[in-house]
Amino acid sequence: MATPNCCRVRCFTFGEATPVPLALSLRETAVGGRVSLREATTLLAIIGGTGFGEFAGVQDIEPQQVETEFGSVYLESGALNGTPLLFLPRHGNPPRLPPHIINYRANIDALIATGADKIIAVTAVGTVDESLCVPELVIPDQLIDYTYGRVQTYYDDELHHIDLTFPYDQTLRQQLVESAIKCQKSNPKLLFRNKGVYGCLQGPRLETAAEIRRLRIDGCDIVGMTAMPECTLARERHLPYAGISVTINAGAGINQKVVDIDHTAMDEGMTWIRDILSTFVSLE
Repeated sequence: MATPNCCRVRCFTFGEATPVPLALSLRETAVGGRVSLREATTLLAIIGGTGFGEFAGVQDIEPQQVETEFGSVYLESGALNGTPLLFLPRHGNPPRLPPHIINYRANIDALIATGADKIIAVTAVGTVDESLCVPELVIPDQLIDYTYGRVQTYYDDELHHIDLTFPYDQTLRQQLVESAIKCQKSNPKLLFRNKGVYGCLQGPRLETAAEIRRLRIDGCDIVGMTAMPECTLARERHLPYAGISVTINAGAGINQKVVDIDHTAMDEGMTWIRDILSTFVSLE
């Protein structure tokens, strides 16, 4: 995995921060004495909402503050079913950053600095496809970017094009799909779709009914606010990236009502995601 030589970070869990090269992995620098990443051949990073790591059953959580050239990032190391992993709360800890303010470049580089070699992004979304239930999981295979004004690239000073024909890593997606199928066999109530188009809007406001109709015409199935530029930046840094989304509200205008976020549906859907991730790490 190529990383620029000019980038340096500082990773620390306590005491004085010690600068380390960006490519230095936590697999080479035991963290906090509780969760050793030395023996990990791969290291999964989960990006999600604040507190999801603990909710998902991550144990031996060790908080860290990682300094990158783009800013400081809070993340956590830990283990899920004995498998070392990283968890990054994209909205900060405590949660304070709306989607258009998130420092996506710093987040991706912080994960690289701490040894991640693949990312699963967990998101809560609204429905665009009227046939989707609430809750229902979607493992998207495509993405349309409607955001504006966000920093979209690491390449500010050079001409560099990346291919984004398939924005989500196909191997990682398939592993998630297989994990979801396995979980569904033991829990028939779990609903999921193995593909879909994620429409990423600017936020932080929710959508109008006309915008949802437009997204449907464009081919979107779900709508969220954080997949871009997160997905693009991961691709620029050569990190396989896949997403899993839970629908928590019907899109504006679908049921002729104002948007009503269903927190019970969110809890149920996040429980399904927790089970899928637990299965995912056990299959690795």
